[in-house]
Amino acid sequence: MARHTTGGTPACLGDLRALSFVLEALDEGTDAWRAVQVAGHLGGAAGDLTPRPSKLLAEVDFADSSQSMSANALVSALRELGDPAAAPALTGAVVAAVREEQWHSAASALNALASFGPGSAFAPEVVRPLADAEDLHVRAAATEALWELESDAADVVPRLVELLDTHRQQEAAEILGRIGQDAARALPRLRKMLTAGYEWTRVCAAAALWDIGGDAEARAVVETLLAAWAENDATSNHVLACLSRMGPAARPALPRVREELTLFSGV
Repeated sequence: MARHTTGGTPACLGDLRALSFVLEALDEGTDAWRAVQVAGHLGGAAGDLTPRPSKLLAEVDFADSSQSMSANALVSALRELGDPAAAPALTGAVVAAVREEQWHSAASALNALASFGPGSAFAPEVVRPLADAEDLHVRAAATEALWELESDAADVVPRLVELLDTHRQQEAAEILGRIGQDAARALPRLRKMLTAGYEWTRVCAAAALWDIGGDAEARAVVETLLAAWAENDATSNHVLACLSRMGPAARPALPRVREELTLFSGV
């Protein structure tokens, strides 16, 4: 069994020839933990696979903190499979994890629900109260899920603006950027974040500013992105992704981009 489910094997590469072995492991419990780790790579067989990790997730005892790793692996597999049929199991996991104050597991399950979008439309009854949770990780995840499930900017944006003043501010900025122009009330707070001491915070704020405010924010966005890139090269992928979205508005960044290309090509 292990030959078919460990890293670098056909299952990890999405090869459906491994499906029978993964199903057998999930059904019989033989090396099931290995099967869970690779199940998400077999999205082409989501219809066959989703019921198995859903059943296992429903059996997790969230009162036992030692099971949290297994729970998170199951949630991750269901999210990667992308089948909204997993929504009931994930919703149950959210309820159980919150009851036992397993906040990280609750947030992971909320993130998985959010990834299904309106396909899990019954979930807001469970999600909405958690958008006011004391745990900020859960609150941020629940707020993102509300947006993905209902797309109600009037409800979600004020919650995200509040989160900009917490340690979940980067996550909140990213969601606000996805909302776009309907998140305009967040612009003043995002502009203030451009002066943050942490370069990653500045990059997230700048990207959100562009996605919400567009051309009016272009100069400040480009300057912030280039400064962060110069400070920490690890930000480059995020910086370049935003510059690419900006198109002609990112023209002032061309010298820096050309410099990087020259270094890369060894010219």
